Amino acid sequence: MRRLLLSASLVLCSLPMAAEVRLPHLFSDHAVLQRDRPVRVWGWARPGETVSVSFHQQKLSIMANSYGQWETWLKPESAGGPYTLTVTGDATASPITRNDLLVGDVWIASGQSNMEMPLKGFNPDTQIKDHEKEIAAANHPKIRLLFQHKRPAAVPLSDTDDTWTVCTPETAAGFSAVAYFFGRDLQEHEKGVPIGLIDTSWGGTPAMTWMSAGGAGFLGQGSLFTNGAGMVADQGATDEIKANLAAQDDADKAAGRTPVPHAKFTDRNSSWNPAALYNGMLAPYTKYAIRGAIWYQGEADQSMPYAPYYGRIFGGMIQDWRHQWAQGDFPFLFVQLSSYGTNTVDGWSTVRDAQRKTLSLVNTGMAVTLDVGHPTNIHPGDKQAVGARLAAAALSISYGAKAEGFSPMFEQATTEPNGMRAWFTHAEGLAPKAGAVGGFEIAGADHKFAPAEARVEKIGDHVTVVATSSTVKEPKYIRYGWAAVVTDYLYNSAGLPMGTFTSEP
Repeated sequence: MRRLLLSASLVLCSLPMAAEVRLPHLFSDHAVLQRDRPVRVWGWARPGETVSVSFHQQKLSIMANSYGQWETWLKPESAGGPYTLTVTGDATASPITRNDLLVGDVWIASGQSNMEMPLKGFNPDTQIKDHEKEIAAANHPKIRLLFQHKRPAAVPLSDTDDTWTVCTPETAAGFSAVAYFFGRDLQEHEKGVPIGLIDTSWGGTPAMTWMSAGGAGFLGQGSLFTNGAGMVADQGATDEIKANLAAQDDADKAAGRTPVPHAKFTDRNSSWNPAALYNGMLAPYTKYAIRGAIWYQGEADQSMPYAPYYGRIFGGMIQDWRHQWAQGDFPFLFVQLSSYGTNTVDGWSTVRDAQRKTLSLVNTGMAVTLDVGHPTNIHPGDKQAVGARLAAAALSISYGAKAEGFSPMFEQATTEPNGMRAWFTHAEGLAPKAGAVGGFEIAGADHKFAPAEARVEKIGDHVTVVATSSTVKEPKYIRYGWAAVVTDYLYNSAGLPMGTFTSEP
């Protein structure tokens, strides 16, 4: 029984203690609330206390439940502000006032180090292109930034310690460069619409740790990330839990009792543990209304044995986020991994193709970045292109833009004499910037790929590439860009490059 009480007390420590009326930290000064949809406002108070919420021209009242929790909904508002949010309680002396709130579009930005990489760069050898010029120009009063500090957790947290700031050179310098360029480009298109960016990222982390425990359990792949050599399995309990259990054992021995055996705890605070970063760095935001999410991750999953499972895990993670936010199939935009490393293994390409296949999910978009990678730097400096391509996809999916927002996408493959024909969408004007079409390979049923000569052919309204090789007698498969470092690029008329793909199932 004492063990159960101890475990229960540890869980309760993750919940805010209800006293006077309180809001989550993300309802801070300078916050952005999502436009054109109902917005939930929630917090804590004394059980049974009547809480009043005032925002713009709306006034609402709600009673806290027996646990001291309350929530209410603001009706949809158009883009605008600044406004004031006021929350009062009939048993609380002082009202809560939050100033300079805007109504606009809120985007979650997450992933690993290429999303985390700030505008000022990581170090002198890993800098953002033109970073000094970009930082100096980062004065955008209608762009607001929330930087989530690194915080793994054993259970889903209900609050964060982090708050919103106005985008200035000082605040933007330490913020995600990809997210900043994405938000800046969005606002240039959506004139006058405030943009809120929530940067919650952690370098070197796999996709599994960004899923909820329910989502990870449903996929049944959690053991990959808890049993691997050098990962997090069997790390023991935290010092606090160990101390509590040891004290209990000592008390039992002093009283002449045999200590009750207890299971060894796993360290659930590792950044590689399934759900640890979802719990600490995403769960606090799942009640917050958003427009969508951007994602840059996959480097940590490209090695064996993880790469073959990435498609299932990544697709499952997107569906899990949509389930947790309960805001429908919101836009989820992601980056296909850049060029990096050596061409001796194909885990990098496996992950890229898994990312491409995830486009089968509704309202997803992919920014291809093969051409802005670097063979010896896993953190390429041209984050302007990455942000711009994510913004182009967002404008097409979520803002009704007419311009082409997607890279050429493989649709299907058909056989040709001595070769294969690949069919593409979003491929108008497909051509290399210079020289011949390269980067294609074909294979027979044995899956042994050989370099192929390739050419672009237009068939009616369809853009295709025909690839042939005299060394493959009965071609069955075609692929492109199947290397860690890709050097042959094809672009559509919008200047967006083709990404890695294979026709293999």
